[in-house]
Amino acid sequence: MKSVAGALPRRIAYRIDPAPDGEMGLFWLSGYKSDMASTKATELAVFAKANGYGCTRFDYSGHGVSGGAFLDGTIGAWLDEAEAVFRLTSGRQIIIGSSMGGYIALLLLRRLMRAAPEEAKRIAGLVLIAPAWDMTEELMWKQFDARARQEMAETGVYRQPSEYGAPYEITRALIEEGRNHLMANEPFDPGRPVVILQGRLDAAVPIGHARALMSLLQGNWAEMVEIPDGEHRLSRPEDLALLFNKIGQVARDAKPHSE
Repeated sequence: MKSVAGALPRRIAYRIDPAPDGEMGLFWLSGYKSDMASTKATELAVFAKANGYGCTRFDYSGHGVSGGAFLDGTIGAWLDEAEAVFRLTSGRQIIIGSSMGGYIALLLLRRLMRAAPEEAKRIAGLVLIAPAWDMTEELMWKQFDARARQEMAETGVYRQPSEYGAPYEITRALIEEGRNHLMANEPFDPGRPVVILQGRLDAAVPIGHARALMSLLQGNWAEMVEIPDGEHRLSRPEDLALLFNKIGQVARDAKPHSE
């Protein structure tokens, strides 16, 4: 699939398992450097099939089996891709986003509420796992020391050590373009339930960062569940059971919304 018009052409791999007629779909958004073959994404697809939901997954450009180079990626590009794939779905959808995917989920909802309200009405709610909102500024740039900033200035890329394997390659373009999508100074009312699952032992997205999101989401729609022994991935059996329980809760409570 090609991305939306006006952007550089790129091939995006996606999989849509349609919901039975009239049933809810689940729309998965992966994290930074993750893909639709990850543990949570594949377990979500199994859960969806067993419980009568549809399920849509895709890989951002530069991730998984999609085209494009990872170092060319930006928040705006990945948001465009999320919107393009969302528009291929039909019927009501619950968006589930992990880490950066949680951020993209919030940006996608906000964009559709403003620019395509009929599409936004199809979003029944969000379930966010350790949402890394404003990650390029708050969790990357503001955390970089002088050496990291110098490396980025000189080479265009900072190679940040990662506990998950190879270093994260963070480009200057990612940081600079990300400033077009910051949420901190622009609170909004999501108009539907937003459930946040957050581990208190998460080192990548600190608990305080997740708590701060609650003040940005107006209208008393947001609920945060703090997991005392939870870390960033939240992919243990008990974490997945909680995730699926909350998806079921949002699906049961879903009602049509009118922005």
